[in-house]
Amino acid sequence: MARGPKKHMKRITAPKSWMLSKLGGNWTTRPSQGPHKLRESIPLSVILQHKLKYALYARDVQMILADKDGNIKVDGKVRSDFGYPVGLQDVITIDKTRESYRVLYDVQGKFILKSIKPDEAKFKLVKVTQKKVGPNNVPYIVTNDARTIRYPNPEIHVNDTLKIDLETGKVVDFIKEEPGNICYIIGGNNIGRVGLIQHRERHLGSFDIVHVKDSNGKHFSTRINNIFTIGKGKKSLISLPDDNGLYLTALEKKQAREHHEEQQKQ
Repeated sequence: MARGPKKHMKRITAPKSWMLSKLGGNWTTRPSQGPHKLRESIPLSVILQHKLKYALYARDVQMILADKDGNIKVDGKVRSDFGYPVGLQDVITIDKTRESYRVLYDVQGKFILKSIKPDEAKFKLVKVTQKKVGPNNVPYIVTNDARTIRYPNPEIHVNDTLKIDLETGKVVDFIKEEPGNICYIIGGNNIGRVGLIQHRERHLGSFDIVHVKDSNGKHFSTRINNIFTIGKGKKSLISLPDDNGLYLTALEKKQAREHHEEQQKQ
């Protein structure tokens, strides 16, 4: 019989997106409750220990986070909880090393840290997940990182993307989810891919399907819940991963590798 919330997690049950080794021990850090779901986030201790290699053990992580200087910031706020859940599009800033990273997925669905410049670390993109009217007829929207914004622009709807200033927390701009805009896939079999929205199929009583075309000319489709618009037209507001969100088959990877080797010989 369960008596309270679970506080432990074994490595075998940890999400595959964390990329933890099988032989690194039995246990790992369970993400704390926070703005992102457990299976869609990665704790700060795993980032510092396994991604950035700034710590060898969990105790080292606690010492780094407990420092009075406030070493680690997530979305502009100092975080000292080693289990704090960091999710998609979150910005991690380390002042002492002057580094900034944005959390993204690669085309295999693994979490990656994309190094970004200081100008880009001042904002983040969030997706609108709910739009409702609260008490006293106050309209509000809820975003994918659990932000509640009152009195939003009336033109903002569910599935649109907001550009948030991390210093003030205010909405700077918004991007409509419409054909012709560049989008990023955040779930499903095509997770991590980037392409242009072609058109949207309406399915009453079921999930709407969005058709996307990437820069290689490949077409694919996914549920509308997996679409995250990241720019107007073909220009992305954020730096893309090294693979540019392009999925390559094993044969295409081999051809690209051989072509690269031939160029190096010349």
